[in-house]
Amino acid sequence: MKYVILVSHGNFAEGLLDSLKMLTGKDGITADQFAIDFTEMITKIPKESEIIVLADIIGGSPLSTAMNVLAQSGLIDKTTVLGGMNLPLALTTILMKDVLDTDALITNVTSEATGAIKQFVLETNDEDGDI
Repeated sequence: MKYVILVSHGNFAEGLLDSLKMLTGKDGITADQFAIDFTEMITKIPKESEIIVLADIIGGSPLSTAMNVLAQSGLIDKTTVLGGMNLPLALTTILMKDVLDTDALITNVTSEATGAIKQFVLETNDEDGDI
């Protein structure tokens, strides 16, 4: 048997676990309730603002629902969407969103996000396996 252990800063692992439960059919809210919650949330965004949506999965129901709400609200033309969300992508987006134009931001954050995916290999110093 194989086990998956999620390790993170803050509550990231807990949030990911919550999403995994929803995707595997063990928990979650309905798309209709998400649409209501998302609609309420975007009412606080000034109409002249640019919006960057970071999505876990392109084509998933949360993103599809969010895009429908943004379209109905007239905000779709001011929206950039990036999928495959991970912590480096989100962190770089937050830190650089007001420094770079949209094209440079996309290049930067996608590079950071993909560059962060690596296997960590622990090397031992002796034959006994001591570190």
